[in-house]
Amino acid sequence: MVLSNQDHETLIKNTVSEALNVNKDEVSIDFRLMGGMSNFTYVIDVAGTRYTFRIPGKNAENFVNRDIEAYHIELIKPLDLNNETVYFNKENGIKIAKYIEGTPLHEAKPLNYLEASADALKTIHESGLKSTYDYDPFGRIETYEGYVKDKGLSHEDRYFEYKDTLYSYQPFLDQFERTLTHGDAQVSNFVITENGTLKLMDWEFTGMNDPFFDLAQYGNKDFDHAVALLGVYLGRTPNHEDFKRLYLWRVDLCLQWHNVALYKHAIGLSEDLQIPFDKVAASYLDKAAALLAKL
Repeated sequence: MVLSNQDHETLIKNTVSEALNVNKDEVSIDFRLMGGMSNFTYVIDVAGTRYTFRIPGKNAENFVNRDIEAYHIELIKPLDLNNETVYFNKENGIKIAKYIEGTPLHEAKPLNYLEASADALKTIHESGLKSTYDYDPFGRIETYEGYVKDKGLSHEDRYFEYKDTLYSYQPFLDQFERTLTHGDAQVSNFVITENGTLKLMDWEFTGMNDPFFDLAQYGNKDFDHAVALLGVYLGRTPNHEDFKRLYLWRVDLCLQWHNVALYKHAIGLSEDLQIPFDKVAASYLDKAAALLAKL
């Protein structure tokens, strides 16, 4: 069951009042950020100061470990990419953070910000910071697949065909050095600040991984964005191996998000949110097929 807007307003006012020690009448909701499909994230005003208030989506705890998220929020503070978290409830995932004035990158033209995007990702990948947590991209697919099976849904035959093909390349992908990665570096998580620099929000999926995984996720909405970013990130013309690595991680992500979308459909979120997650799931398989065909 999804909370109503009125329920959200009550939750926000009560939580902020207690967490920030202000009166409820000093708290108001400005608007909801619409970049993602899972969480409810609102921009709120508290006595003249703006914050973001995140309410995790239904069953989000299956996909995000809040202890791990809190660990990474603290770990990446020196990178100065995230907004400042002022309240974090590890039990329910509610988070309050200072709002950064700017434009979400998905509302702009990502191709105009490739240099800034590459710099932001390099700041993470070349930071030398080490997480105690591995993103485990192949194991994550197995976990998410299990959630779908537990709900009694069956996968299409082509899902297993694409999965087997991807897994045949695992030795190739495993050879590359793992660094700290954002884990969900799609354009909707970047914010263009008023001075033109980029910030990167939502560190729910952070962990050690191949940095090309972040490049592949940059193309979640439009894979051409990831292809364009690759050469800028590398500072040279990409070779066949570079493209192969990028395409394979994108296939991995398509299978991952396919399972997430199927699970959301299974728990009723297609109806609750008026988003056809069964069709979203099928579209990710279509994308995986197109990527594998180019290999």
